Amino acid sequence: MFVKQVEVGRFAVFAYLVGSETTGDALVIDPAADGEGLLKEAEKNKLRIKYIVNTHSHIDHVMGNKRMKELTGAKIVIHEAEAPYLSQQAAHLMHMFSAEPSPPADSTVRENDLITVGDISLKVIHTPGHSPGGICLYTDGLVFTGDTLFVGGVGRTDLEGGSWQVLVNSIRNKLFTLPDATVVLPGHNYGEASKSTIGLEKVHNPYVGSQ
Repeated sequence: MFVKQVEVGRFAVFAYLVGSETTGDALVIDPAADGEGLLKEAEKNKLRIKYIVNTHSHIDHVMGNKRMKELTGAKIVIHEAEAPYLSQQAAHLMHMFSAEPSPPADSTVRENDLITVGDISLKVIHTPGHSPGGICLYTDGLVFTGDTLFVGGVGRTDLEGGSWQVLVNSIRNKLFTLPDATVVLPGHNYGEASKSTIGLEKVHNPYVGSQ
């Protein structure tokens, strides 16, 4: 499995290119900006982007959807609870982020669905709290955590649809049940490192850890 973490745009967003080295099929997680750069990375590694997967609908994560879809024809996938928000972005946020609105979702997912490209399947874990339809994506050894769990931090809960208690429950009752060695790949470059593990976050995360 090919996995490339790329910091894109002005807001420290991590986009991910995930592809099958067997079939060449790939997906992009949260292409916030620099669609051309992500596409070049895919082409360099002989990957064809089939899906655009959004961990949630906040503008800093979906502002690259339109351009990526134009470049690749990829289908946009998001949780069913987030799909309506793709076309309901506030005008002041669009201006603030110099963003183009996202096209509507081509398909939606829910808890335990699988998103498959080639011989790779990512399991959808519904982790509300930062937003109602926030998701994480799990495959053996890796979990893409969007704005649910960061390295040494967690997503904010003061935006519309956010809830601190719901977020904590999502992390402790879902993410922290994954194997300790699972690599955490977050949605922003906010921590001291670009990745962590479930085991480290369970112990050391000051917001939800045990110490």
